Amino acid sequence: MPPKNNPLGLNPLQRKTLALLQALAEDPECIQKEITGDVRILRFPVIHGNHFHVGEAVVMSKDATGLTNEAVWKALERKGLAVSEFPYAIKLTPAGLAYDSGMREEMFHHPSAGGH
Repeated sequence: MPPKNNPLGLNPLQRKTLALLQALAEDPECIQKEITGDVRILRFPVIHGNHFHVGEAVVMSKDATGLTNEAVWKALERKGLAVSEFPYAIKLTPAGLAYDSGMREEMFHHPSAGGH
């Protein structure tokens, strides 16, 4: 379901990618914080089969195609949410960190104990 408020008019792929980047920005092993308030994401998840892990959550690979799509990174940059260093790193700006993509609940699955 699209977010109730999508002021920048992000398309579904851009919203999914932003949600993934925001989650990665919360992992200290993936990031470098900048004095400007930007967060540079340097490490990306390894996909195994049809999914990958972000923290305790499982995300389906089909929801991550924007992580390797330069056009998506550039679109987020044009909208002031990120600074692309494709394909090596991407910086989320404070605006990008705060933007509500409306996708997190839909994309991030928390398996029951013992599940993979």
